[in-house]
Amino acid sequence: MNPQPLFRSLSMKKLTAFGIIGVWIVLLSTACVHSPGSKEDLSKRKIQADTIAVNDRYVIGPEDVLFIHVWKEETLSRTVPVRMDGKISLPLIDDVQAAGYTPLQLKEILTRRLEGFIDTPVVSVVVSDANSFKVYVSGEVRSPGVHRLRSETSLLQFIIMVGGFTEWANQKKILIIRRENGKEKRMIVNYKKIVEGEAPDSNIVLKSGDTIIVP
Repeated sequence: MNPQPLFRSLSMKKLTAFGIIGVWIVLLSTACVHSPGSKEDLSKRKIQADTIAVNDRYVIGPEDVLFIHVWKEETLSRTVPVRMDGKISLPLIDDVQAAGYTPLQLKEILTRRLEGFIDTPVVSVVVSDANSFKVYVSGEVRSPGVHRLRSETSLLQFIIMVGGFTEWANQKKILIIRRENGKEKRMIVNYKKIVEGEAPDSNIVLKSGDTIIVP
């Protein structure tokens, strides 16, 4: 009996088996790399969530850093800081007021300004660094100082963020100082009533520039 056909048959079976194993290894590796629970995907999701949180209702202010992207116009796309006068500088359109607008509103302004230079400009505005939304807190809290917020935050949430009160804090007479329309507004808040549900309306949403004093 000639052993060559038998040898060739066994070799073909081995090659086929190795080929199937190889395909499974590639598929498993691809699944691991692109798994929804992978660290890379989780990091991307967190970045996207942060961006959405900032862009939803966020009002741009001085010291913020914006990424302006103009589709197919790389020379116009760039990262720009918002100056203390509230403006940003871009090629072709020079200075543009950014402070006081949401990213969506600024996108519309930039689109209109660029229409004089580009056919149907497609503009995106992303807040890269939200530095302007500052709240100041002093007195009997664990972490007094200046705190930057990235999204809508209530007084109750903020107290948790700063580590809570010290043992000497008077939680019934928290003072919040706010400037509205050029005038100073003072509010006394009873934190205990907020927690107990007796004064839910007192759990105000903080605004940029608020000063909180806990006696």
